[in-house]
Amino acid sequence: MKPSESEHRKPIKEIVDSLQIPAVDIQVKVFKSDYKLEVWDSEKALRSYKIVLGGNPTGQKLMEGDRKTPEGTFKVRNLYPHAKWSKFIWFDYPNEQSELNHAQAKADGTLPAKASIGGEVGIHGVPEGMDYWVEEGANWTLGCVSLTNTDVNDLYSVIQKGTNITIFP
Repeated sequence: MKPSESEHRKPIKEIVDSLQIPAVDIQVKVFKSDYKLEVWDSEKALRSYKIVLGGNPTGQKLMEGDRKTPEGTFKVRNLYPHAKWSKFIWFDYPNEQSELNHAQAKADGTLPAKASIGGEVGIHGVPEGMDYWVEEGANWTLGCVSLTNTDVNDLYSVIQKGTNITIFP
C-alpha cells in the first residue's frame, strides 16, 4: 500500500513549536465545499487536511439524523482517544446559534415540532483500515468531520479545550 502524502509531512506540532505559536492562537477552519480542514495561527494557514463529512453534506445541520455537518463557529469542548476512530475532538454543537437555527426551522415548519437538535458532533478519524474512505471522498459520518487516522492524530497534537473551530459552507 502506497503511503499517503500526510505520512511524509513534518508533524504540525513541530511546525507550531518551531514558530513558537501559543496554543491559544491555533484555530481550525473547515471548508465543507472544498472538503478540507486547515490549521491556522492568527494570520495564516499552517496545514491543510483532506476531510469527508456527513452523508448529506450540503446545508446547515438543523436536527439529529439529518446527516449534515453544522456550519458556524464552535469551540472544542473536549478531546480524547476513541475506540472506533482513533481520536475524537468534540465541539460545542449545539451552541446558542445552532439552537436559534433549530428553533427558527421549527417555527417556519421546516422541521417537525418534535425534532431533536442532536449533539456529540466533532472531528474524528475512521475505523482502522478505512483511511480510503477519506482518500476517495466517501461522506460517511452522521454529521461529524472525518480525517484519516494519521491526519486526526497530527491535528490532535495541537488542539486543546477552547480551540476555535469555524465551519464554512
